Amino acid sequence: MTQTVQADSLVTLHYRMALADDEDLITTFGGSPATLKLGNGELAPTLEHCLAGLPVGQRRVFVLEAEQAFGAHNPQLLERVPLTAFPADAPPEEMSMIEFTGPDGAKYAGLVRQVRDGAATVDFNHPLAGKAIRFEVEIVGIV
Repeated sequence: MTQTVQADSLVTLHYRMALADDEDLITTFGGSPATLKLGNGELAPTLEHCLAGLPVGQRRVFVLEAEQAFGAHNPQLLERVPLTAFPADAPPEEMSMIEFTGPDGAKYAGLVRQVRDGAATVDFNHPLAGKAIRFEVEIVGIV
């Protein structure tokens, strides 16, 4: 009987994630495959869902619209942070990632989109939010 990927499988696979225009974001093809434990956050749930039911040896390409992949870009997740909130020896730089600690102690990463008029505009959306994704996988093995 052929093994298929289940929601909690330990899967060895090659994968490639690209933007809809085929610009590579990450790929393991041509190198060593990755081994991921499904269900524990190593891969976005929507991408894990694509793997469910695939047998060993299967190679598939999934094209996911933004809402299916990392969600639509949410303008409410853009926040203007006064420059005085940043350490004096580490001012924010445009297009750099900064980690913030929330009131509950959780860590949040934000991308500094703009620094102007005494504040930095920080984007807390996933970097791929609002973008269609091409997800190509080849299942190498299931443990």
